[in-house]
Amino acid sequence: MRRARMFSLVVAMIAGLMLTISCNSCQSGKKTAVAEPYQPLSPAFNADSAYRYLEQQVAFGPRVPGTAAHEACGDWLAAKLAAFGATVTEQRAEVTHYDGRKLPIRNIIGSYAPAQAKRVLLFAHWDSRPFADQESDPMRRLQPIAGADDGASGVAALLEIARQLQQKPLEMGVDIIFFDLEDWGQPSFEPQQVTGDWWCVGSRYWAEEPHVENYRAAYGILLDMVGSGGATFLKESYSMRYAPAMVERVWSTAHKLGYGNYFPRQEGGYITDDHLSVNEMKRAPSINIINLKRDSRTGFAPHWHTLNDDMRNIDRNTLKAVGQTVLEVLYTEK
Repeated sequence: MRRARMFSLVVAMIAGLMLTISCNSCQSGKKTAVAEPYQPLSPAFNADSAYRYLEQQVAFGPRVPGTAAHEACGDWLAAKLAAFGATVTEQRAEVTHYDGRKLPIRNIIGSYAPAQAKRVLLFAHWDSRPFADQESDPMRRLQPIAGADDGASGVAALLEIARQLQQKPLEMGVDIIFFDLEDWGQPSFEPQQVTGDWWCVGSRYWAEEPHVENYRAAYGILLDMVGSGGATFLKESYSMRYAPAMVERVWSTAHKLGYGNYFPRQEGGYITDDHLSVNEMKRAPSINIINLKRDSRTGFAPHWHTLNDDMRNIDRNTLKAVGQTVLEVLYTEK
């Protein structure tokens, strides 16, 4: 009886083994579904080209409104947009600032397919801050910054996008605007703070008096501080308030392209920036792609508003991630 039980146990084990082998064989014959890699529809964004445009802006020196460097760089920007096939318009004005000083504004606008009713707005600020008020040394705070990341990076990315729009035109219209006088807000080291809107003056001027009467765009994308290594573009809160669907579209596109590490699905804070007036005046539901940090004292990268905002911080990979994402959004527009 003991032997019979042992024999039965052996037979059962063999049968189980054969069943396992048979099942494994069946499994090996099945094909595992593998997701196809995303195929971009946009032309390739050339990060080397964008880097050169950034370098050329910085070479003019600080682009502080009212200086020779500012005027020379503005001439260069207008000429680049024209060379890339855009119809160029400029807004020039003079405003009284917080300290009573008269300051010039020069908004530079490049339009593609200006006769098209459907339009998209892309923008960045091209001026640089006249004081490095985040420096710890009081004497260094009075110096103007180079503004490689804060200003020049967004402009450089848009210049490369402009070059691509010339080579592969879209059916819809695109307006690229370089806003002036964004970064001359009253410095934090001045003891007497003057009440008023002293930031983003050029964009507010345009939002109130656009270059085309009753201007409206389907959406707008602001690029601000999009060039430094290790950038994280959190979902800025005004963007979420005014254009949540556009935030989702841009961030989803970035993830499809493999740039999810630059575009984490996390929310940042409210940033007073050039998109605010554009949204408030209903010129375009606009979002802000801006490098935000949860672990810094200011909420921005360490070089923000310091003399360290120079070419040492610029990373072609970041320019590529942002530029390619924006291009893909444009070329997948329905």
